[in-house]
Amino acid sequence: MRLTGKNSSSVIAICAVAIVAVIAACNQSGGKVAARTDSIPKGDTIMSCTSNLPSRFAAATSTDSIVANGKSSYVGMVKIPGGDFQMGAADKEGRPDEYPQHAVHVDGFYMDATEVTNAQFMEFVKATHYLTTAERTPDWVELQKQLPPGTPKPADSLLVAASLVFTPPVHAVALNDVSQWWQWVKGADWKHPEGPGSNLKGKENYPVVQVSWDDAMAYAKWAGKRLPTEAEWEWAARAGLANQTYTWGNEPVEKGQPKANIWQGHFPDRNTVADGFARVAPVKSFAANAYGLYDVAGNVWEWCSDWYRSDYYAQVAAKKLENPTGPAASYDPDEPTVPKRVVRGGSFLCHASYCASYRVSARMKTSPDTGLEHTGFRCVKQ
Repeated sequence: MRLTGKNSSSVIAICAVAIVAVIAACNQSGGKVAARTDSIPKGDTIMSCTSNLPSRFAAATSTDSIVANGKSSYVGMVKIPGGDFQMGAADKEGRPDEYPQHAVHVDGFYMDATEVTNAQFMEFVKATHYLTTAERTPDWVELQKQLPPGTPKPADSLLVAASLVFTPPVHAVALNDVSQWWQWVKGADWKHPEGPGSNLKGKENYPVVQVSWDDAMAYAKWAGKRLPTEAEWEWAARAGLANQTYTWGNEPVEKGQPKANIWQGHFPDRNTVADGFARVAPVKSFAANAYGLYDVAGNVWEWCSDWYRSDYYAQVAAKKLENPTGPAASYDPDEPTVPKRVVRGGSFLCHASYCASYRVSARMKTSPDTGLEHTGFRCVKQ
């Protein structure tokens, strides 16, 4: 979930308890689902693959004890030149939070050519003995200190070390209820991305997943790097192309050779695996963009440093931005009480009927203490 003992307000806490109760009731109701709609919603609706996730209480994490390893280098990174661009969607395919386009300048920087891999994250964990959010059991005694007096203790099933695992349904379902394909799984974490029965054997070169924003920040601090801003991420993904839909240009993703690890078939119950991968793919499985970056479309979502606001672009459109770092606070109208950070790039679950977020301007949002099977990160450095 979205409640961390250190940083959440009492209002969020109250709402969290209410959300848990509502979701539990809904899951037990056995109600009918609405008919499937095979089109991307327009207008004021934003189809989000990370909003209204099944809830639980998450343990707090901190980077206070993490120190840089002193070995930071540019190995495995590519130089991204500075420049000016129009940030946001240039066509009619975007969601409302991708408009309006606005002028942005970013200075040059270096960026990891790939998403951080399991092998790289393992090195960090061995050096620091860091425990990720998903590996920490929430402490009710500590949580109570942050909640209003008399707040009832949630079910023990919500106070466990767990993370979100993709569990495809066996038949078509409504696309407005992500609990149909996401489940909190006890024992799921970065070492067991699909649950206790999974492991990383032979997957050293796969992107690390099931890491929260807090975990990504901890790794970046240790590596002497940082997470990219949303503007840096989009500038790098565009790779010098102006007003193009994808990191490779305007050619449709399904045309020609596979270009990215996405969902093919009927989401979320049938994947034809035409691109060769049913879930996460090893890094560098597809061609790099013009800047030498791999998998900035599909495979796994990537954490950015910015807070998410649905109306941020409208707020800043009147002037040119210089190295923007995003809004001062988060606001997601879908879940107003839950702070969110930006994630970019889409994942192996993206499909044209659902989120199509392998588009270079596509934005999504996730609470910073949430780990998912399709979310990782890459770092940048000046």
